[in-house]
Amino acid sequence: MAKVLIIDDDKSVCKMLSEMVKHMEHDATVAHTIKNGLKKAISEQFDVVFLDVMLPDGSGLDIIPEIRGTDSSPEVIIMTGYGSPDGAEMAIKNGAWDYIQKPLTPKKIALPLKRILQYHDDLKKTQKTTVALKLDGIVGKSPQMRACFDLLAQAADSEANVLITGETGTGKELFAKAIHSNSLRSDKNWVVVDCTVIPESLVESVLLGHEKGAFTGADKAQDGVIIQAHDGTLFLDEVGELPVSLQKAFLRVLQERRFRPIGSKQEVESNFRLVTATNRDLDLMVKKGQFRKDLLYRIRSLTIEIPSLKQRLEDIKELLVYYVAKICESYRLETKGISPDFFDALYVYDWPGNVRELINTIERAILEARQEPTLFPKHLPTHIRIQAARSSVRETMKPPVKEIPLENSAPTETLGRFREVREATLAEMEKNYFQELMELTKGSIKEACRVSGLGRNRLYIYLKRHNISRLGWE
Repeated sequence: MAKVLIIDDDKSVCKMLSEMVKHMEHDATVAHTIKNGLKKAISEQFDVVFLDVMLPDGSGLDIIPEIRGTDSSPEVIIMTGYGSPDGAEMAIKNGAWDYIQKPLTPKKIALPLKRILQYHDDLKKTQKTTVALKLDGIVGKSPQMRACFDLLAQAADSEANVLITGETGTGKELFAKAIHSNSLRSDKNWVVVDCTVIPESLVESVLLGHEKGAFTGADKAQDGVIIQAHDGTLFLDEVGELPVSLQKAFLRVLQERRFRPIGSKQEVESNFRLVTATNRDLDLMVKKGQFRKDLLYRIRSLTIEIPSLKQRLEDIKELLVYYVAKICESYRLETKGISPDFFDALYVYDWPGNVRELINTIERAILEARQEPTLFPKHLPTHIRIQAARSSVRETMKPPVKEIPLENSAPTETLGRFREVREATLAEMEKNYFQELMELTKGSIKEACRVSGLGRNRLYIYLKRHNISRLGWE
């Protein structure tokens, strides 16, 4: 018997769903708000969660990662009466199993539920003994990172070509190296090529190698990186910079694992494993004719999308503790303490440079502190302190001026699109809630967590999203 959690503010929907679930001989639990739903998901073990989108205290789409990140890691089925392609995309990206539209029918409910339970049974039968991954320098316990680690384990246990995507500074090369280090090729060569720093005229020579005299300046034969990676792993960083003129030849190398070095009459073989990374939108590049579609399909047999740091703010504390200890050790300093307001300043910053910028910031703060035993906001760079100070100031908002429609204007000119109005209304409701929460608790994060039922990190995410300060309340 499976345990099912239903989160929906429509009591008739909850009753109907509960009866259907019980008719299938499973146990059903009901919650009508995000707050109560999360409380139940955290305190109890569930296999499946049916989750509505429009709830009284927010959007169900926003809490999918939190539900998936609970101890039981239940599958989430999104339900909505106002379906949209964008909502479906967001649901799947956030980790939902399925996205179904109301009105609900027995078939719509029963089929995904049966598929999930079948999937869980198959996992139990085939699951291997968990092996600890080598994650040198990769830190994080957020649901987003846990999903990335699952994909990393899959990649390491296969020979599939892997494409790693993400913003600059998110740690794409660390993930690529971890794939190699956890694979059966870990004792073989690990060869890295940064496609952004090689002149276009030399890319072919760097990849394929050349014979002596193959071109001006080739005074001796040189193996290319593909041969160097034989039996090991070849990592092409920023693969989107690979010249279009060379992409067809490289595609053939991937298909055949054979090629002819420049100036050579003989083909050579290389049994390499390919891992690539990019911060560019390769699908968009394909549409613009800047990247071959067939090559893209070949390099992304498996894709790992690394979240930006602002998408996983809950990992900042763990990253900070890890790198403070590591950097202090490298400078032969005693590990420093960290003041709470130092944490706070990091949480409200945007981190456009992601984890790389955070590491550089930590190192700079440690050097600024020198022999002082504790890190305070004064040790941070000025631009981070400025953003923290700005976020701590509560602006006096003028009441919005209500536009009066002209007598002859059509109703459609004043209403706007439903989805946009709905999202704006939900955002305003969220903002008002957290403003009132800060005022009620006088900015006490501990008390605000108790009242709202949110964790400290999640609370910071909402405060940052709506630019609400926890300070300055009378």
